[in-house]
Amino acid sequence: MNYQTVFPTPYERAGVITPGLPVLPHGVERHPVPGGGSRAVRINKGDEITVQDREGLQPIELVFFAPDGTSDAGMIGAVGGRDPAGLRAALSSDPSGARVLRALDKAGFDIGKADGTLVFGEGSNAGDFASFVASCDGMLIVCAPGGAMEPHEQWAPTEVVLYVRRANPGKAKGGFAPPDPLADPLADLNIQPGEAHPYEIKTGQYIQILDVQGRECSDFQAFSQRALDKGLEREIDPTTTRALMGLLYPQPGLFSKYFSSDQEPLVEIVQDTVGRHDTFGLACTARYYEDLGYPGHVNCSDNMNRELDAYGIRPRGGWPAINLFFNTMLDDTNAITMDDPYSRPGDFVLLRALTDLVCVSTACPCDVDPANSWNPTDIQVRVYGENEDFKRSIGWRKTPEADVEDTKKTGFHDCFARHTREFVEYVGYWLPNQMTNHGAIEEYWAAREKAVVMDLSPLRKYEVTGPDAEELMQLCVTRNIKKLAVGGIVYTAMCYEHGGMIDDGTVYRLGETNFRWIGGNDQSGLWLRKQAQERGMNAWVRSSTDHHCNIAIQGPLSRDILKQVIWTPPQQATVEELPWFRLSIARIGDFHGPSVVVSRTGYSGELGYEIFCHPKDAEAVFDAVWAVGEPMGMIPLGLAALDMLRIEAGLIFAGSEFDDQTDPMEAGIGFAVPLKSKEDDFIGRTALEQRKANPQKKLVGLELPGGIVPTPGDCVHIGKPQIGVVTSAVKSPILGKVIALARVDVTHSEPGTALEIGRLDGDQKRLRATVVKFPHFDPAKERVKGNY
Repeated sequence: MNYQTVFPTPYERAGVITPGLPVLPHGVERHPVPGGGSRAVRINKGDEITVQDREGLQPIELVFFAPDGTSDAGMIGAVGGRDPAGLRAALSSDPSGARVLRALDKAGFDIGKADGTLVFGEGSNAGDFASFVASCDGMLIVCAPGGAMEPHEQWAPTEVVLYVRRANPGKAKGGFAPPDPLADPLADLNIQPGEAHPYEIKTGQYIQILDVQGRECSDFQAFSQRALDKGLEREIDPTTTRALMGLLYPQPGLFSKYFSSDQEPLVEIVQDTVGRHDTFGLACTARYYEDLGYPGHVNCSDNMNRELDAYGIRPRGGWPAINLFFNTMLDDTNAITMDDPYSRPGDFVLLRALTDLVCVSTACPCDVDPANSWNPTDIQVRVYGENEDFKRSIGWRKTPEADVEDTKKTGFHDCFARHTREFVEYVGYWLPNQMTNHGAIEEYWAAREKAVVMDLSPLRKYEVTGPDAEELMQLCVTRNIKKLAVGGIVYTAMCYEHGGMIDDGTVYRLGETNFRWIGGNDQSGLWLRKQAQERGMNAWVRSSTDHHCNIAIQGPLSRDILKQVIWTPPQQATVEELPWFRLSIARIGDFHGPSVVVSRTGYSGELGYEIFCHPKDAEAVFDAVWAVGEPMGMIPLGLAALDMLRIEAGLIFAGSEFDDQTDPMEAGIGFAVPLKSKEDDFIGRTALEQRKANPQKKLVGLELPGGIVPTPGDCVHIGKPQIGVVTSAVKSPILGKVIALARVDVTHSEPGTALEIGRLDGDQKRLRATVVKFPHFDPAKERVKGNY
C-alpha cells in the first residue's frame, strides 16, 4: 500500500496550501478512535482496512463480525484467537458503552464470543500502520485499549486512526457528505448555494448550522414569535448584541447571547468549532452585486425576503444578519475587508432558542470575491429537541491539520465550579477566571499572604521515553539535560533552528531514560516527536495531558498545608524536605491514598507546589487539600489574579513575552540558555550564539507614574520613533503602581531610561514610563525560596 495515497494531505492548488481542507482519495474514509475508546464501522467485501498508531506504543484490538453474528479474524486476513479484553473494558468504562453493547446485542453480535486480533502488540513507532482486506461483508470494531495512568507512570492510551478504502465507492460526488448528527434531529435541511430556508423553533430547542464542504458563509436571522404575533418585527440586532456582550460576536460561555433591539435574548451560542464570523455586514444584496457589475445576481437578502413573506415580515433592501463563517476584519484605515472563511468541512455552530422563534438560514451564492472562497457550496441545518444535553464548547485544534476537539473540562473543573460560574476557554479547556465571592484582588492577596489553589491542568504533558530519550531532550531544549538528576526538574526553552521560541516549560526526570515535558502548547510536544521520527531515534513522545491534571498550591502557607496532606514513602522527600525544582512520588493521606506526583514548582513568584494526579482522583485530591487549607485562609485563584502575580514576578507568557520570532534572551530568560556550560549541540544553538553576540531587543520592566494600565501591544517610543512594544501590564496591588513588561531596542534598555507608551494612534496620547529592573517584586526570589 502506498502511504501517501491513503492518508490525508493538505489541499493545494497553484501554490496555495489550505491545511484545513484535507484531501483523501475518492473512496477512502477516515475514522479516529480515541485512546481507551472504540469505533464500529460497517465493512463490505473487498474493502481495504488500515489502522495507524498516531503516537507509538499503542496496541490496537480488532474484532470483525459477519452478518450472521459469527466472528472470525480470518475474514479480514488477520490472525485471531485473542480475547478482546481491552474492547470489553472500553465499553464498560465508556458512558456510551452500554448503548453500544445493546446495539451489538440487537444485531446478534456477542462480544463474549468475539475472535479478537491484536495489532502492534510488540510495540510500534509513531505513524506505523497495518492493513487488512475483508473477504465478506460485516462489522469492524477497532479499539485503542488502555486504562487510567498513574501520575508516576508513563504509558497512557492514545488515539489511533482507522482508514477504509472502499472496494466499490460508487461515482465520485465531488464533495463531502454532511457529518453525522449530534443526536436524533427533529428537522434536517440541506440548503444549496443561492437558497434560503425558513423554519420555526420552540423555546429550548437547538439549531445546528453546518458548513458541509468548508469555506461557505451562511446568513442567519431569528425573529421573536411572540413579537410577530403582536404585529412587531423583533429580530436579532447585531449592534444591540455587541453592546450588551462586549464582543464583536457572542461565543460559548458567559457572553453567549444574541439580542433583539428591545434587549430581549433570542438565542445563545452553545458550541462553535470556527470562532470567526461577522456581525457588521448585511447579508449580500442586489445592490452589492450591481455595484460590482453583476446585475441580476442571486443574493441572500432577496432570498430571505421571499421566504419570510409567508410570515408577514416586510421585505428589506439588505438584511442585517449574523453572517456565520463570514471572515471580515477592520484594517488600519478603518475599512472593513474580507478573506476566505476559516471554516473547514463539517464545522458548525450550535444555538439554543431562548424563546419561540421564526428563523431563516441561507447558503450564500457569492462567487465573485473570497467570501465563500470563490466557490459557493451547501449548508446543513439541523434542529434538535430541548431535552438534549449539549455541553458548551469552543472548537480547538492542536495544529491546522488536526481534528477539531471540544473544549474540555479538567479533572478539577467541578471542584472549582463550587466557587464560580465564570469560566473562560484556555487552549482547549475551561478554566476559572474569578471566584464569585472573592474576585481577583482578594485572590491575589491570599496568594501573597496565605495560600491559594489554582487549576493548571491545561499545561501540556508529554511522556518522553526510550533508550534515546536523554539524547532527544538534549537536542531539543536549551538546558543541559545530562546534568538533570532523577527526581529533578529544570525550567528551559525550546527553539526552532532560527532561534525563535516554540515554548518554555519544565523537564521532569522520572528515570534514567524517562522524562516528562510540561509546556504551554502542543506544538512543543509535537516538535519533540517530529525530531525523534526524522532522526530515527529510539525514543517515543506520547501525549499524557488528559491523564495528568494538576493543581498548584501557592503562597506562604502552602508548605504548612501540604505537609498535612501529602504522604511520601521513605525513599522520597517529604513536603518539608522537598527543595526548589524537585519532585516526589507520593500519595494523599497515607499509603492507601490516591497516587500523586508533587513538585516544588509554580507560576506565582511565591513558595508553592504542584500536585499531579489522574482525573479519576481529582476530586479526592482537591477535597483533601481544601479540608486543610480552607480553615487556614486558602481560597481558589483564577486566571485574572494569576496574571497579576506572574507579571509582578517577571514570569513570561506565550504570545506576550515570546513567540516564534523571539529568542530566549529577548524574552528575558537568557539564563535558560547556558551556551558555555552546555557544550553539546542543540536545535537553534548556532542562531542563538549569533543573536546573543548581536542583541537587538531586550525585555525590560517599566514603571508608570499615572493610573492608566497600558494594553499589551501598545507601542513604546523615544520621541517620534517606536523602539519597542508593551508585552504585559498591570496595576500592582502590593507595589501600588502601574508596572509593565516591554520588549525594547537594546539601545534604550538601561534602567532609568525615560520612555513613552503610545495610545490611540500612538501619537495622540502618550503615557510616561521609566525603564526599571525586573522582576518588579522580590527580584532575589526570596519568597519562592520560602524566605519570608
